[in-house]
Amino acid sequence: MKKLDIIYEDKEIIVINKPSHILTISDGKTSKTLYGMVREYVKKQHKSNKIFIVHRLDKDTSGVIVLAKNEEMKYYLQNNWDKITKRYYLAIVEGHLENKRGVIREYLKESKTHLVYKTTKEKGTYAETKYEVVNYNKNTTVVKIEIKTGKKNQIRVAFKNLGHPIIGDKKYGSNSNPIKRLGLHALELEIKFKDKEMKFQADIPKEFLGYVKNI
Repeated sequence: MKKLDIIYEDKEIIVINKPSHILTISDGKTSKTLYGMVREYVKKQHKSNKIFIVHRLDKDTSGVIVLAKNEEMKYYLQNNWDKITKRYYLAIVEGHLENKRGVIREYLKESKTHLVYKTTKEKGTYAETKYEVVNYNKNTTVVKIEIKTGKKNQIRVAFKNLGHPIIGDKKYGSNSNPIKRLGLHALELEIKFKDKEMKFQADIPKEFLGYVKNI
């Protein structure tokens, strides 16, 4: 397993650049997880140290993720997450988006087979995804995304519903996988909490670099 890519660390939080192809936390079947790696790291510093999940990234999504070092910070961040954070992603989607910017507003629900789909206001939970085109390539579009809500598979479903699924996302309709992974990366996270503002950025994955020109 790769060495942890630590973006930032203090007494209360640790911020990691999560690699693709690893779960944030176990699904009951997989033992190798980001949580396990970070837990092992903090316990090497002191055996009584603990680590707590604040939010998650999908298994095949890379980028910025925050974990708390105590329960007080975990609950503070979780209870205020949508109010105190700004979250930006980079995605490579199939085809050329017609509009260079837009906001995707939908209500989402998860099926018994764990597939997230668009539904009605009465049946689903609200998701808002804002995007702006970074550049067009031959068969793809690179977009920078800000999510206003943090729903499961939100970005992936939003672009599937636009008819431009994220490359490598077979679950949500992609037919191409030129970079051998999901084309979604959590690029930046801004947090305003207590008396400070913090901004964390994860390096753009090397697999993305042939597609990204203007960022």
